[in-house]
Parts: sequence; structure tokens; C-alpha cells
Amino acid sequence: MLLKDRLMEEMKDAMKKREQIKLSAIRMVRAGIKNREIELGRELNDEDVIGVIKSAIRQRKDSYTQFLNANRLDLADKEKNEIDILSVYLPGQMSEDDIKKRVKEVISEVGASTSKDMGKVMKLLMPELKGKADGDLINKIVKESLP
Repeated sequence: MLLKDRLMEEMKDAMKKREQIKLSAIRMVRAGIKNREIELGRELNDEDVIGVIKSAIRQRKDSYTQFLNANRLDLADKEKNEIDILSVYLPGQMSEDDIKKRVKEVISEVGASTSKDMGKVMKLLMPELKGKADGDLINKIVKESLP
């Protein structure tokens, strides 16, 4: 089943069960998918849909942080719930330990020794770990691993 079809089924299910937060989150993603399809002039495949979902999650993470800083816990909770709902549709993420292991392997492959070599390491890591790990986490681990 395509991810778009799965989202449609989940949306129908959320309507029947009256799960307003889930329904709202899925509707927002489906609107983003439709906008992207119009922009590109073609149907989106699963990889494209995952990109739209990641973008939606990133927006909600930013909003979550801003709501926490503004002490609006009610709105922050709503954003957190939507992040949790949308994360279900992403492929399995690598654990932090697995990322650290792969970062060390790439550092030794490239021969990186200082933080100036970070670009070389990231150039190899990002295409390999795309969709499997958060880019900010990878960046943080690489920075910690290089002196």
C-alpha cells in the first residue's frame, strides 16, 4: 500500500473515531502533499511523501519550541502530539549508537582529523543516512567526534 493511500485510510479512521488531533495532523500533511504535487506537476512517490511529512514534523518542532518558550503548554502539547502522530509514517530511524558507529567509520575512511574535515565526513554520511537519521543529530555527533 502506498503511503498516500495509507494516510487516506488513517484519515477516514480518525474521522470515524473522532480523533481530532490525528485528523488535523493528517489533513495538514495531505494538503502539503497535494500542494507539492501541483508544484511538481506529477504524483508523488513514497519518498516524496516522506519528505513532505518530515517537513511537517520540522515545522511542528519549531512551533513546539516557540510555544514552550512562550509558556503556552497547551499549544506545545498539541504540537508534540502531532509530531508523535506523524512520526509513525516515517521509516525506522537509526539509533544514536548506530549513528556514532557509522560516523567513526566514515571519519577513519576519509582520514578526518580536525573539525575542518567535517565537510568531507558530512558529504559521505548525509546521502547514506538520508531518511534513516535526523540531519541535526548527525551533525551534532560529527562535531563531537572531531577535535
